[in-house]
Amino acid sequence: MPTVEQLKTLFILSFWATKMYLSVFLVRIDQRTKNIVILAGEENEIIIYLNGKSRYV
Repeated sequence: MPTVEQLKTLFILSFWATKMYLSVFLVRIDQRTKNIVILAGEENEIIIYLNGKSRYV
């Protein structure tokens, strides 16, 4: 289950991705690290850590 901070960040990043007309293809929780991984658009990968911070890969 995601943390509250992760859910807030997921909502904000999903909003901005769709606002820029990027398709969100995958939202998944990594079972090893408990990070959320988002695949959006052609080559955008976003990782949301447990503390709600995110990183574009």
